[in-house]
Amino acid sequence: MKLDFIPLDKLTVAKTNMRAKGRDPDVGDIEPSIRKRGILIPLLVRERCGTGAEDIPFEILAGRRRFTAMNNIVRDGGAARPLPCAILDEGDDADAIEASMLENLARVAPDEVSQWEAFVRLAKAGRNVEEIAADFAFEPQTVKRILALGHLLPRIRTLYQNGEIDQTTVRQLTLASKSQQSAWLALFDDKDAYCPTGFRLKDWLFGGTAIKAAHALFDVGQAKVAVIADLFEGDALIADVDTFWPRQMAEVETRRAAYLADGWSDVIVLDSGQRFDRYDHRHTSKRQGGRIYVEVRKSGEVSFHEGYLTEKEAAARAKGEAGRVPEKAMRPEVTSATNAYIDLHRHAAVRAELAKHGGIALRALVAHVIASADHFRVDVQSYVCAKDEVQESVETCGSEVMFDERRRAVIAVLDLDPESLTVTGRGYGGGRQFAPLFARLLELPDPVVLEIVAIVMGETLAAGSEALEMIGFHLGVDMAKVWTPDPAFWGLIRDKEVLGHIVAEVAGADVAAANAGSQAKILKAIVTDHLGGSNGRPQVSGWVPRWMRFEPSPYTARGGVGSVAAHERMLHILARDAEDAARRAAGDGDMADAAPDPDAPVENAGETADAGEGEGEGEGANKPEGLGTGADTSEGGGEDVPAALAA
Repeated sequence: MKLDFIPLDKLTVAKTNMRAKGRDPDVGDIEPSIRKRGILIPLLVRERCGTGAEDIPFEILAGRRRFTAMNNIVRDGGAARPLPCAILDEGDDADAIEASMLENLARVAPDEVSQWEAFVRLAKAGRNVEEIAADFAFEPQTVKRILALGHLLPRIRTLYQNGEIDQTTVRQLTLASKSQQSAWLALFDDKDAYCPTGFRLKDWLFGGTAIKAAHALFDVGQAKVAVIADLFEGDALIADVDTFWPRQMAEVETRRAAYLADGWSDVIVLDSGQRFDRYDHRHTSKRQGGRIYVEVRKSGEVSFHEGYLTEKEAAARAKGEAGRVPEKAMRPEVTSATNAYIDLHRHAAVRAELAKHGGIALRALVAHVIASADHFRVDVQSYVCAKDEVQESVETCGSEVMFDERRRAVIAVLDLDPESLTVTGRGYGGGRQFAPLFARLLELPDPVVLEIVAIVMGETLAAGSEALEMIGFHLGVDMAKVWTPDPAFWGLIRDKEVLGHIVAEVAGADVAAANAGSQAKILKAIVTDHLGGSNGRPQVSGWVPRWMRFEPSPYTARGGVGSVAAHERMLHILARDAEDAARRAAGDGDMADAAPDPDAPVENAGETADAGEGEGEGEGANKPEGLGTGADTSEGGGEDVPAALAA
């Protein structure tokens, strides 16, 4: 590999680049910096061969966004400066694909279909599973899963990429043969036919209940029974059910004979699907005449219940042997009721003491949320979308950049893995543990803990929820300060009625009326001209569509706007709560002789309300012990890392 400066017109995007397909990416986040300072990080390129190599001798393997930004600058009249490039050795396709993936994964995880296609290309270029896994810090099993998804029919991948089928359905289809995939697509296209999806699809593929190879009592490999690997659930499934059951039942008979030879009184094989009810049986030893019950489930699982008699048989046997001394069972040190007594009294004592220490309780709460410990089950809001351009727009916007800077600081303060994408653990347990998190939080001062709380709350705040509406409304979030319309936004707006209202809002009612019959692209051009102050139109600053404001509102009466619906739910909940409070107050008024006047002013009420607002302006006189020194950083507004965390 060597470094060199290459003219802009001697470069093109390589087909191996993960983002080579589709429209140019949005580069609004990096273009101002490149316009001012130029490109500082070299593009990864290699020499081209074949048609057109004489005119454009190099192709870009990693760095398409920087290349696009520089092209935009040149089109706007900027200087076409040579770009710094790292030139790969000739002919290494595997290194080219790997370099593109590593750059894109570091910036933003590509959609799953892009991963499938890229890993398949790497495999074809000579990389084995272990090498791919090591290069991208994946588990080998994860790479196998991605490669399995890459073997789907192209149409199925397209359906998933467009959001028409879900992830569970795609995973089940990896178990299907090409003919089964084609048959499923025929059902999917037939509006009158039933098309199985999700977990029901597995039963359809295997003609009923799917049987795991792990349930076989015999050696599946030695018996040469066909199996299919389910890489997502970690199981192998029996593909030939007709061969499985005779061999399974033959092994049951073999084990039945072995039990009888071992001295058991009887071995009863229940009918397939019949359940063994323990509550109707009593555990009885082999010496006392206990028998074996064999439960055969339709899933292929076989359970051997050793040493049981029916309650009636056991009672009769006990009555006949009343004079004999029964076998003495080993008793635990305490009973389950005693354990409950111990646990609950210790719990009551701890929470009574915890109620006196708000600061410690806050830290325990944060550790519970981050680790999803015990009774807490918390999800992190994902920005993964069916449309890549939407996901990229959100993940590269200014608000997300500012939030992630603060999040990186929190990850460092908590001594978490620097490569962690989030502070809050994902999924059950989330790879976090309560005890070390709680211990670390106890070492930190209140202002830092409150900044950690803000990041954790931001990660777990659900998009489209009334909670988001309430918080955004209370904070007075001004979207015009952090958002401007980008290509992804305009690509989503196609409704001419809505565009007409937007034109009226930005350019005025007269302009909207004059262009009422115009095409959507013309209406968009009018709005973008006004927002940019171009083509002789007066500039309009700070425009935000009604849907994205706090408070949001619709452009039409047709409904279907999620933000508006969430805001209305919030208002409804607040109104209902106010009505309930009024009714309670009215009920208290009937007891005027025994209760204080509800209209009388409450001492320090105003100070308490101020402290509860979270504006960081109160003196802390009414704050609980342990939070008196807490500083609310929500009003800082800057993009720098908080001072308390940086320290």
